[in-house]
Amino acid sequence: METPSLDAFLDEFAALPKRKKAVLKLLREAYTYGVPGIITKSMTDRLALSGQYTFHIGTPDPEMRRIASWMLTIEPDRKRVARLIPKIWKRHGREDLKLVGLLLANMSDEELEEDGWTILLQLIQDKIAVEAFLEISEELVRGGRTLPNESWIIDASNQSKTWHQLMILLLSIDETHAENHSELIKTAAKGGELFERIRTRLLERIS
Repeated sequence: METPSLDAFLDEFAALPKRKKAVLKLLREAYTYGVPGIITKSMTDRLALSGQYTFHIGTPDPEMRRIASWMLTIEPDRKRVARLIPKIWKRHGREDLKLVGLLLANMSDEELEEDGWTILLQLIQDKIAVEAFLEISEELVRGGRTLPNESWIIDASNQSKTWHQLMILLLSIDETHAENHSELIKTAAKGGELFERIRTRLLERIS
């Protein structure tokens, strides 16, 4: 029996459900389409644990982009999509965070009613996996957003230890910006192995 495609599943809906819980349920099911059969639950459970996600399904990038595009196409009220972003993020599945990055990258500040970088930072009140933050940030850059200016980065780094570390990761996306922030890079709290590799690379570049 042929497995239904993601498009076939999404075509069942003429609009986004009115209730946020129903939207989250729909998205959770949509994530399961296109997942390679070789991925086992034990593997995805380990990935979820290591990345601090509530789940990690393994949805491929093309399917995630299709889901984001579908949401932005089927819902004429972009501000309603913007209001869904905190709920999607709060569930904190790997695919949820990926979807938020895609939505932020493909919506204007006017539609979001706030700067996309500011929204991303405000969503992160605690830890986030380095890989997840870099993936989302790089998506915003691919979507046409420039990195925040220097004063924004400095102000954000002063808010919390976590945000300070995130600013180092942002600087690593375009290392030319790092030259003006050597002290900020040096004084960030110690992080995990990947974070420290990124910090060391930045310091070597600007030394």
